[in-house]
Amino acid sequence: MATLSQLILYPIKSCAAMPVSEAVATVSGLSALGVHDREWMLVTTDGQFLTQRECPRMATIVPRVDGGSLLVTAPGMPPLRLPLELEQGRRTLRVQIWDDEVDAIDCGDGAAAWFGEALHTSCRLVRFKPDLARPTSEKWTGGAPSSARFADAYPLLLIGQSALDEINARMRAAGRDALPMDRFRPNLVVEGLEPFEEDYTESLQAGDILIKPVKPCARCPIPAIDQATGIPGPDPLDILQSWRTKAILDGAVCVGMNCIVREGEGGVLRVGQSFEVTLSF
Repeated sequence: MATLSQLILYPIKSCAAMPVSEAVATVSGLSALGVHDREWMLVTTDGQFLTQRECPRMATIVPRVDGGSLLVTAPGMPPLRLPLELEQGRRTLRVQIWDDEVDAIDCGDGAAAWFGEALHTSCRLVRFKPDLARPTSEKWTGGAPSSARFADAYPLLLIGQSALDEINARMRAAGRDALPMDRFRPNLVVEGLEPFEEDYTESLQAGDILIKPVKPCARCPIPAIDQATGIPGPDPLDILQSWRTKAILDGAVCVGMNCIVREGEGGVLRVGQSFEVTLSF
């Protein structure tokens, strides 16, 4: 039996993680404490999305729920409070995230100035519109409907703890430091799987909630960035390249599986919860 050992939201895309003990599983990702996963996003002044790929310092921007606000902190900056309640009358901004263009709520000049100073680059903060749907590609879901807010492509990313354990065994064998799980930025960490068993898992079920892995997660340089300091270090992709490439993704290095909520939307996931795992063979 597999066990959910970590449950993580990223309220602001590519900024620091917000671990939680329980979260609601929705068709567009996790929701907890009044916020959704990747509900906010930073964009350039012309609306192109920003991530740690361009701004590693984003890792040091920490969002936490505090009463009716999202409290955001960063080194050397005064705290910023973003109201959780949607503010009426905010203008919308057309933004680009990969191949998708969507209208998002502009969070104002004050937030833009704060993030611009924290990141040393001109940018604006936007929020996902609650009445908007951003469907995911059905090429990988087998036609099952799903959507995402500002996640790259799919609403959930799952990694088995044993996958990281094997990665770190190989890192140490190569004379490299072990990596913490936060380098891979999962939403769900599961213990009790064989190393990389998530690659060929058909589904994981907890009560009424059925989570279906649909696509391997191709990796970019973000796992090289220290999530505590925002400082890039040696890229582990050279180690991963030797055995974690996937022909179905043109040889991309993959760790973790993108997932959708196939059944049980609105159900609650809790750390320590058991999953019944069905393999795909």
